[in-house]
Amino acid sequence: MSNLPSEPEFEQAYKELVSTLENSTLFEKNPEFRTALSVVSIPERIIQFRVVWEDDSGALQVNRGYRVQFNSALGPYKGGLRFHPTVNLSILKFLGFEQIFKNALTGLQMGGGKGGADFDPKGKSDNEIRKFCVAFMTELSKHIGADTDVPAGDIGVSGREIGWMFGTYRKLRNQWEGVLTGKGGSWGGSLIRPEATGYGLVYYVGHMLEYAGKGDWTGKRVAISGSGNVAQYAALKCIELGATVVSLSDSKGALIAEGDKGFKPEEVYQIADLKVARKALTAFENSSYKYIEGARPWVHVGKVDVALPCATQNEVSKEEAQTLVDNGCLFIAEGSNMGCTQEAIDVFEGVRKAKGGESIWYAPGKAANAGGVAVSGLEMAQNSQRLNWTSEEVDEKLKGIMKNAFENGLNTAKEYLTTKDGELPSLVAGSNIAGFVKVVSAMKDQGDWY
Repeated sequence: MSNLPSEPEFEQAYKELVSTLENSTLFEKNPEFRTALSVVSIPERIIQFRVVWEDDSGALQVNRGYRVQFNSALGPYKGGLRFHPTVNLSILKFLGFEQIFKNALTGLQMGGGKGGADFDPKGKSDNEIRKFCVAFMTELSKHIGADTDVPAGDIGVSGREIGWMFGTYRKLRNQWEGVLTGKGGSWGGSLIRPEATGYGLVYYVGHMLEYAGKGDWTGKRVAISGSGNVAQYAALKCIELGATVVSLSDSKGALIAEGDKGFKPEEVYQIADLKVARKALTAFENSSYKYIEGARPWVHVGKVDVALPCATQNEVSKEEAQTLVDNGCLFIAEGSNMGCTQEAIDVFEGVRKAKGGESIWYAPGKAANAGGVAVSGLEMAQNSQRLNWTSEEVDEKLKGIMKNAFENGLNTAKEYLTTKDGELPSLVAGSNIAGFVKVVSAMKDQGDWY
């Protein structure tokens, strides 16, 4: 496709999927799936639009808005909205492509999509953000609906922004429906939704620990990057289950616990308050932690048992991956989407094949961080029934979904890849193949390829 402009993030996601399919027996057993690959890798529809809004000084501002409706074979398009100055079509196509297979692994009836705008909420007043949300949804509302496309939040889009967009949609369409997830609890939201991605990540890794014979979370040292929603709730659940969390970070630097200390729940809540106020971690004052400007935590945390990248894409490099391996890290699972570079994944997978049961074990985001979209799917189900489930009910369903996602990837890897005695199965290959087969099989049944 040399006639198209370069889309590095999407190309990385595509190549990562294809490499695992090629290195398995999938195409050997099912050669027709090569045709399916050429179809599933092109979005069903891409919507681009301008967003014109007025700042507090009365000046006109304009941004680019997007919605990539990638695949609807398994259900309505489902995926978040990201408001960040780096947003472009390559990033949204990569996120939407990953979302297709992630949603398939939840077992729920959801297709894959992603959207957003190159709008930067930082430095904007509440009034300016509200005006932008209204202008953005005024156009997006023409293309979404409870049975068509159900967006959610992502970077830069919290429950507050979801509320403003939902209200705009309701007024424009004159109907109340479960069109956005991450809604407020009193108007259609689900309990456990804010916590779901972080909690689900920890539940998933719990199954990795158990399968590898490493017990449970008790006493494990855990490095976490990020300090937003996913990182916060992953940290809180790790602490609750007996682990020691030794790092958090933001785009400006990393907070590293000194000695054997770890974050306390109240400190995580303090950091959460800083993020709501859109303040950097430099505003967190505590002598128990060392702040390293411009750094990610991986080379500064020393020996850890588990690493959880929870910030953004490509946040673990080849060199950082090797440092984690050298320092004895045994498990790494992505709370962010495509958190590891392909070179980092190659390091982890190479060590897994070489060292057997005592190697580092890598879990991709499309499986490990599926808890967020899983509970979004549960929110959609509650909206359809006009019911609200208890937090205990939702949490139990989330645990079941994460267990199934783990076992699906594990068993699929065993089916399509040769694994030596004592070698841990490839969760990245197994998850990729399991999600891919489910989606393209539905597409074939519906005549999307033949």
